[in-house]
Amino acid sequence: MRKLLLLAALAVPMAQAESLEVAAHSMLRLPNKAASVHLEQLRVADSATLLLPASLTELKIDHLELGRDARIAIAPAEHDLRIVAASAYLGAGSEFSAPGAAGSYERAARPGRNLDLRLEALEADQLAIDARGGAGAPGYVGLDGANGKPGGCTWGQASRGANGDDGGNGHDGAAGGRVRLAVPDGFAQERIVVRLDGGAAGKPGAAGKPGKGGASKGCLVYRTDAGGNGRPGAEGAPGLAGASGELILQRL
Repeated sequence: MRKLLLLAALAVPMAQAESLEVAAHSMLRLPNKAASVHLEQLRVADSATLLLPASLTELKIDHLELGRDARIAIAPAEHDLRIVAASAYLGAGSEFSAPGAAGSYERAARPGRNLDLRLEALEADQLAIDARGGAGAPGYVGLDGANGKPGGCTWGQASRGANGDDGGNGHDGAAGGRVRLAVPDGFAQERIVVRLDGGAAGKPGAAGKPGKGGASKGCLVYRTDAGGNGRPGAEGAPGLAGASGELILQRL
């Protein structure tokens, strides 16, 4: 029955919800039915995570409370996300997490999400934001060369091994995000920790191994000369690290 109630609650457009609570040590994804959401109260309990979808562009909260080690995890997207909280309490180890996604062989790494975060009243020992860029994918590994064909014992010629292919170049890391942060004037800058590093460069692809030259097998007295080995491929070049992001700090 409890699961049915939870599913029913998630079916309601969150733009109309008055409050939301994520239980301790659990994870909840905000439905992507509205680009703008307004909550009177949002509480993410200890070690819990609220996932914000890529489609969300604005989240307004009258009162925000993050427990110890709680997370607001933000999906990568090309458009900015604006979060405004009239008042916020942030527990120890809590974080706004908006890193980019690591690249793969099919797609490039994605940058950290651009955030516009405004906390008009703030109670916290530390405000932590992670908007690092995604790491680049490694280069393709070069194919090994095929082995040569063997010759006969008294006639025929063994073939040379094929050359190994070159390794592919590593892919570039993505840039860190741009964070516009507005906090009360009395909140010390030393208590603000924002990670905006660009994504790591993709490692170079390994070189393909050379094929072995063909050699006669099973010969008792005579055998034809073995073929020469192929050449190894060349290792690919590493990718480039992503550029660091930008922090724009405003005092309220």
